[in-house]
Amino acid sequence: MTKHNLRGKLTIFALGGLDEIGKNMYVVQYGDDIVVIDAGLMFPEEDMLGIDVVIPDITYLLENREKVRGIIITHGHEDHIGALPYILRYLNVPVFGTKLTLGLIEHKLREAHLLNETKRVLINNRSEIKLGSMKATFFRTNHSIPDSVGVCLETPEGIVVHTGDFKFDMTPVNGQTADLHKMAEIGKRGVLCLLSDSTNAERPGFTGSEKSVGESIEEVFRKAKQRIIVATFASNIHRIQQVVDACYNNGRKLAVVGRSMVNVVNIGIELGYLRVPSDLLIDPDDIGRLPANRVAVISTGSQGEPMSALTRMAHASHRKVEVLPGDTVIIAATPIPGNEKFVARTVDQLFRIGADVVYNANTPKGVHVSGHGQQEDLKLMLNLIRPKYFIPIHGEYRMLRAHAQLAESVGVKPENIFICDNGDTVEISNGKARYGPKIPTGNILIDGLGVGDVGNIVLRDRKLLSQDGILVVVVTLSKTNGAILSGPDIISRGFVYVRESEQLMEEANRIVTQTMEKCVKDRVSEWASLKTSIRDTLSRFLYERTRRRPMILPIIMEV
Repeated sequence: MTKHNLRGKLTIFALGGLDEIGKNMYVVQYGDDIVVIDAGLMFPEEDMLGIDVVIPDITYLLENREKVRGIIITHGHEDHIGALPYILRYLNVPVFGTKLTLGLIEHKLREAHLLNETKRVLINNRSEIKLGSMKATFFRTNHSIPDSVGVCLETPEGIVVHTGDFKFDMTPVNGQTADLHKMAEIGKRGVLCLLSDSTNAERPGFTGSEKSVGESIEEVFRKAKQRIIVATFASNIHRIQQVVDACYNNGRKLAVVGRSMVNVVNIGIELGYLRVPSDLLIDPDDIGRLPANRVAVISTGSQGEPMSALTRMAHASHRKVEVLPGDTVIIAATPIPGNEKFVARTVDQLFRIGADVVYNANTPKGVHVSGHGQQEDLKLMLNLIRPKYFIPIHGEYRMLRAHAQLAESVGVKPENIFICDNGDTVEISNGKARYGPKIPTGNILIDGLGVGDVGNIVLRDRKLLSQDGILVVVVTLSKTNGAILSGPDIISRGFVYVRESEQLMEEANRIVTQTMEKCVKDRVSEWASLKTSIRDTLSRFLYERTRRRPMILPIIMEV
């Protein structure tokens, strides 16, 4: 593939994160210098059968590896750091992040045996980093995880600002408000282009403060008569802190359940982001030894994932904790688009057991607020930064579109707004921006330890297998005269239950035998032709009889 000539101009594009939620990866290039912002993963869609996670295609970065100056990470969520263990195997460049963000990344790199090979650079909102012809500075933002920052990139063409994920929380749990003055100062200097989070661009008003969730949780803790189980995102350290505080205020001990939750709590305590009294935490094994009104559990599973801790507790399949009648379960999250069915099923099951379930839809004050800014937050950011050009990022197309309309409403010229897809480039030269050549992008699918070895053809086969099953036809031929020595034996998996479909199988067997005999008679000896003949005739017969098209796999042996 030819390398695009991007020398001498500023080019901005996304390898992931546009027209989707997840796998965020944005690229700013000036001449021979490339800066990457974020490297996230995305969870598979329903038709990606058996796939664990999805990461961006970094072909362009690999082709230009000598130009990549580093990867800046805005915060520690999976959709911003999750691809690093896979990408750093092939693209060994420095990673820049704040203290908590690097703590979460280091845990991932340790598991992937990449910790010693990867250069990690600690930054904060006062850092200045030289990246070739560009300089990066940072400003603190509020989000649903501490230590999140926006990025200000000074390029020879002008200033590019990337907000990261943000909202404006005037009463943050950790007392650290967003750097409003710094954002305004950046805006005063003149910003060439702004890339801003669009997740909640369709929602009017300001996003609520995390502190309001703490008040709702505290109220539930005061009223609950038996055990309390709180399910939330493992990365939401502010939420975890408020559960810890509610336990302390109401005389309850806290057990932490779920691998990712345990990891984040340990890292949060170690790095000083979680304040937990020394005797508050208990081992899940000790839950049964304490009175029910003196115990709380915090766990993963707020999205109703089938293998998560909360779902297993609800179905009595968790090794250590089971939800009992009279327990109070707080689901302190809203379903990610696509997970609504899983969450509804889990809530139903919890009610069926006899638990009291508290979630946003049935609680006046609510037990969850978003970490992403709504329309008024987004307009405030636009007014502080005052960019000449605007690229909405981080969201599905309708969200990007809604954000573009907000930008227009606060004075950004419509012709200066670029709604892009992954791979679309915006080139800026001499202060003028236009769409440039498209960069190759796509999804890299991770299945187990395989990175990118499952593609469209394998997925298509999995889909076929899941819909109509498979028939394996085994035939043994004579090497001397091509006559059938044994078989055909037909093995069915996921197509029909053989014992109840003996007549169908006998007819299928007869059709394969006739096809083979005809081929022998016509002196067709090429295995490819024999297999095609078997596949075609058997497929036609089965479709006529069953209106199904199972995958047919002929196996021919010679003796």
